[in-house]
Amino acid sequence: MFLSKISIINYKNIKEAALTLSPKINCFIGHNGEGKTNLLDAVYYLSFCKSAHAMADSHVIRHGEDFFMLDASYTNEEGLQDDIFCGMKRGTKKHFKRNKKEYKKLSAHIGLIPLIYVSPADTMLIDGSSEERRKLMDMVISQYDNSYIDSLNKYNKALQQRNALLKQEGPYDNDLLTILEEQMACHGEDIYRRRMDFINELTPLFQQYYNNIAMQKETVSLNYISHCQRGALVDVIRRDRHKDLAVGYSLHGIHRDDLEMLIGGYSMRREGSQGQNKTFVIALKLAQFGFLKRTCSKTTPILLLDDIFDKLDAQRVEQIVHMVGGDAFGQIFLTDTNREHLDKILRNTNMDYKIFSVEDGNIEMMEDNHV
Repeated sequence: MFLSKISIINYKNIKEAALTLSPKINCFIGHNGEGKTNLLDAVYYLSFCKSAHAMADSHVIRHGEDFFMLDASYTNEEGLQDDIFCGMKRGTKKHFKRNKKEYKKLSAHIGLIPLIYVSPADTMLIDGSSEERRKLMDMVISQYDNSYIDSLNKYNKALQQRNALLKQEGPYDNDLLTILEEQMACHGEDIYRRRMDFINELTPLFQQYYNNIAMQKETVSLNYISHCQRGALVDVIRRDRHKDLAVGYSLHGIHRDDLEMLIGGYSMRREGSQGQNKTFVIALKLAQFGFLKRTCSKTTPILLLDDIFDKLDAQRVEQIVHMVGGDAFGQIFLTDTNREHLDKILRNTNMDYKIFSVEDGNIEMMEDNHV
């Protein structure tokens, strides 16, 4: 699937843009802060019904404006078109439509347009909290397994209700607490199995991508850690109920899972250089791309690459350029401040491409395109 046309109104610093895109490579050149990342974020929004960066939907509305709107046309592998619309006025809920029909549940849209977004913020996967790494697993699994979102929502609802009970002063309802723990365990173990299956299948793909970029210089691995590995989750949760009551929240469950990232058998956070960290997260995201390509009804995901060449040596840049310029990838969106990086990619591919300049939220197609 690829994005053929997009119309943007009042999205972050983009007042208005109407773009016809290449089905292969789309390059966006401009200085930092001009709006390149905002354009990619709009494309991300159309896949996930939310921004990759803003916490609240109202934060994507351009300053001084009352609404935002995204209108896009996608073409799938059979040549069929899907029109996706999203819009929201301040103070009201957003509307999300597919072919003019509004979704009853936004979760029904997730997975229709598989997408992988590689950005400088991805280093938080290594440096940030375990929540960042759980989000990574959940974001990919939910794109090929729609029932996963339902399990996750049911687990989180039971968790929130249990935490509310734990915070109450005075005697607690033991029967209700028992029921909520059983619900957490039931949905939690289901989520654990799906995450474990995903990581087991993803890891060799990830190692292959890392080795290709780093030219076999380092050994990397992933290790999924969960309370489910200590036995039946309901027993693990109940074992320390007295501690949970003391602190007022649930200390055990799949909401505490983590994904350990290792280089040479040691923690990537402690041992990795800036270049190694960047290589690690790029390889991880490209592995997710390869995984989704195999699992999402044979639909090739859209790949967003935001300023990925910074802090990488020339050899690693060359390897990435060689990979993304190949036939394995479908539609790609690339941003950079350095035209030289983009020219390297374009020289190494026979694919169609379009180049756009971005300045103060204005996006214009440049003349040197190959379509």
